[in-house]
Amino acid sequence: MKTKALYTGSFDPLTNGHLNIIERSAKLYDELTIGIIVNPSKKCVFSLEERKFMIEDALKHLRNVKVDCFSGLLANYVNDNSFNVVVRGLRATMDFEYEIQMAQMNARLFHETVETVFLMTDPQYSFISSSMIKEVYSLGGSIDGLVPDAILERMKELTDDK
Repeated sequence: MKTKALYTGSFDPLTNGHLNIIERSAKLYDELTIGIIVNPSKKCVFSLEERKFMIEDALKHLRNVKVDCFSGLLANYVNDNSFNVVVRGLRATMDFEYEIQMAQMNARLFHETVETVFLMTDPQYSFISSSMIKEVYSLGGSIDGLVPDAILERMKELTDDK
């Protein structure tokens, strides 16, 4: 059976921690979709279209990975698109507490053939979050090595446009 996996997030912006999980997941599964979640309650720096374009650019070296956008309930997207694995990244204990609750709720909503798999982020990226990246950058701090180069360049362009 072909494994069709999904890794989701708002990815505003994609970090090297996300990239680490994606590259490792791409080795484990036949197909991997990066699902950019549309969350109307989040104020994003990048538009949905910008995030999709930047992520596709950062992942062009991965042949079995595609990027898609969706809104609504994760379980509906998973079931409607016949995924059999949902990948979640963990950085610290706080992530685990939140993620286990979500996984248990989703287990009730997913088709029986869907499993949630947790991957620990590489320790060198365990402190990174998109929110922290945006805050550090907005205050003039260096985020070199914490986001893919193309995303860093786009963040610099946004700053230059102001």
